[in-house]
Amino acid sequence: MDTQQNTALTRALAEIPGPLPARGVIHIAIPHTDRFTVVGNHLAQHPDLSCTAVGIAVRIQSLPQGVEVGIKALAARCREGEKRIAAALRELEAFGYLQRVRDRLPSGRTITRTVFCNQPTALLRPRQTASPRRPAVAATHQAPGPAPGPGPAEELTAAPAPAPDPAPDPAPTPPSPSPSPSPSPEPDMPEPPPVPPPPSFVTPLPPLFVPLVPPPTAPKPPPPPLPRPAEPTPELDRAATALLSDLRHHAPQFTLSEADIRHLAPGVAAWLERAAHPDAIRRTLTTDLPHPLRRPALLLKHRLTALLPPPLPGVHDLAAPARPRVTVTPFQTCDGCDRVFRSPTPGHCRDCREHRAHRAHRGDDTRTAAA
Repeated sequence: MDTQQNTALTRALAEIPGPLPARGVIHIAIPHTDRFTVVGNHLAQHPDLSCTAVGIAVRIQSLPQGVEVGIKALAARCREGEKRIAAALRELEAFGYLQRVRDRLPSGRTITRTVFCNQPTALLRPRQTASPRRPAVAATHQAPGPAPGPGPAEELTAAPAPAPDPAPDPAPTPPSPSPSPSPSPEPDMPEPPPVPPPPSFVTPLPPLFVPLVPPPTAPKPPPPPLPRPAEPTPELDRAATALLSDLRHHAPQFTLSEADIRHLAPGVAAWLERAAHPDAIRRTLTTDLPHPLRRPALLLKHRLTALLPPPLPGVHDLAAPARPRVTVTPFQTCDGCDRVFRSPTPGHCRDCREHRAHRAHRGDDTRTAAA
């Protein structure tokens, strides 16, 4: 007697037509009369959207025009944090339900408008223009048919005509003029040819929403393969196996199985082939570990692949490049004025050469004048 039962729920279940399902959800559909939003199943049952994104989309769709729907505004209305709301908005933007448009006001200020479309696939369909209907051509002549007789209702409601009283024979009347013959019906007019509908100049619209961020369900590129030594040798394999087996002495989380050690040994051998010190390899693999460490072998494979050092340079790569040889002109002392100048051969400087050339020219002029 102390167990309370919901009689309203029992009565609603009894009013559902047909037998109730043995398992699964049972819907009690009560029509809404006010404060409701129509949501399509393409959004409510979207296979690639998270439940958070679907809930945020329904919340945005239920808000009136002009309400702020930014990350901080939605975080103030919802229980989800800003990171989850931002991820949900990126999902909706990737699938076309949401778009952020930057617009410039007449004052020069740039604002961001958030546009939400409840059915983005409908925007991609070409909109057909309504073609004018061709007026129906009425027939100009109809074949005469039998006159319709009175219906059964008319027969029942029509009163029988009273029998006429016997009357004396009337006086003879002059013959009435014969009715003029009715004009012959015009021949049937041919119907005009059907008017073709006007051509549609509507071109398919380009996609309005271009996803800038790939959706979370987009296929990811395959991970890079584990590095392997260029020249595998038994010594490298033995040293790599010993290093991986000894990791549990430095970090108990790396207690690896024999299959994991055989799988990861080529990666460690590639590091040893590139002259990486075993202590440096061990320190790279065991420091700054995540907590808790769930898959140690996968973490070792990632670090061996992503942090692989380059091979050591050769002797010729470390040698300094040869400088080009520059020919330096030596210093000379002028025989006339003891001035220092640069010249490959000894002799006079430029001023002395010009002075000697000028004196020789004046001497030639003097000899010519004396002659």
